[in-house]
Amino acid sequence: MAKKKEAVAEPLEKQLWKAADKLRKNIDAAEYKHVVLGLIFLKYISVSFEALYEKLLTEVDEGADPEDREEYKAENVFFVPADARWNFIVSKAKDPLIGKIIDDAMDAIEKENASLKGVLPKVFARQNLDPTSLGELIDLIGNSTLSSPSTNSADLLGHVFEYFLGEFALAEGKKGGQFYTPRCVVELLVNMLEPYKGRVFDPCCGSGGMFVQSEKFVEEHQGRINDISIYGQESNQTTWRLCKMNLAIRGIDASHVRWNSEGSFLNDAHQDLKADYIIANPPFNSSDWSGDQLRTDGRWQYGTPPTGNANFAWIQHFIYHLTPSGQAGFVLAKGALTSKTSGEGEIRKTLIEEGLIDCIVNLPAKLFLNTQIPAALWFMSRNRTNGSFRNRGKEILFIDARNMGHLINRRTRELSPEDIQQIADTYHSWRNVDGEYADVAGFCASVPVERVAELDYVLTPGRYVGLPDEEDDFNFAERFTSLKAEFEAQLLEEDRLNALIKENLSKIKI
Repeated sequence: MAKKKEAVAEPLEKQLWKAADKLRKNIDAAEYKHVVLGLIFLKYISVSFEALYEKLLTEVDEGADPEDREEYKAENVFFVPADARWNFIVSKAKDPLIGKIIDDAMDAIEKENASLKGVLPKVFARQNLDPTSLGELIDLIGNSTLSSPSTNSADLLGHVFEYFLGEFALAEGKKGGQFYTPRCVVELLVNMLEPYKGRVFDPCCGSGGMFVQSEKFVEEHQGRINDISIYGQESNQTTWRLCKMNLAIRGIDASHVRWNSEGSFLNDAHQDLKADYIIANPPFNSSDWSGDQLRTDGRWQYGTPPTGNANFAWIQHFIYHLTPSGQAGFVLAKGALTSKTSGEGEIRKTLIEEGLIDCIVNLPAKLFLNTQIPAALWFMSRNRTNGSFRNRGKEILFIDARNMGHLINRRTRELSPEDIQQIADTYHSWRNVDGEYADVAGFCASVPVERVAELDYVLTPGRYVGLPDEEDDFNFAERFTSLKAEFEAQLLEEDRLNALIKENLSKIKI
């Protein structure tokens, strides 16, 4: 008798998401995310606080004071007042005033921790949030698995927070895409750039995914996490709050992540910063970037961008903020690869002739939640002849990844870890001194700048990589003969049927 397959348990974050989403009822995902993510954050800082609190209790005889705020500041742990600690919140979960209790807890935490001032959500006492459902949500997030001594609760909560960010972005659709770049796109950018050491900058940082992934990358490659520092800017205050919480829950210093409503073009919060790496996903084809007020801005070294589209303003903003050997990887609408509108073609030509463009990756459709506009990745470097990698100043690598990835639902596609590895390995093999690179028809091609000039400085990878080998072997004459034969046979069959119909009609007596 065949053995029954044992059911594979869903990962904890998926179980939590399903349960939390069920409790949402009629609350819009855009509003509900602040409730859930706020509670996860509250749980996280309590876990970190309580771990140090218990340790300090054992050291009281040595002069330690578990209620001394300075003890926590010294260990880079947020101080949580008694009425804001998770155990207290859980004890009040069935209280009809639980919403106000949590709002007050958020206020108290902000007062005790200057870096969280103005960051935490105070949305729990709203009338559309049922106190009973809120209490059930508190019980859910207080699940024993998240507090088990056998797991690193802080790391697990960080993972759950990141997963929920993605799920809320999916639930919100287009609006959610404004604060969230799909994880697979972030991973691809980070894996290609390899930001091991230096300053990482994102001037349109959303919820901070680029920073989280950069730190993960260093950790996973046995690097020193303190060797990188992050700088960011965000114009949407709600998104900036999500970013600050996302970074805090990961223990990442967010002191250089700034918010102002004017945005990076009008009010550059890091005007003097020169970054080693820039990783970004700016808004696609933005037309309201205040370009008319910045016609003579010093950042436009390669041509004045049109007022109706910010794509080439973003590119030059990135270049302006790079060190002399800095590198940038970013997402842009695919139209920027070919556009000649309002001088964009001339700016692209200058960037190519100056040797700044290193690699272009054509992305699959349906990766982004907030737009159906086709997108591509650009990789640029201020100095491609500096010896860190091989001299590739007179060539550009084109990768066409349009046919990669898989659908996770009807509207959304994602790249697999294997897809990401293949693209990143291709770039590194081409870029590195000891790389063993070879063109692959239909996928990648290393192209001399002279050839790009011949094609009028168009950067669409499909123009250069050609067709896959199996399509290159396509025998047109043979296929034409086959189709012709099929067509003629179909005509003969139609003639036979028509003749048969006429014959039968003639036999019918009217």
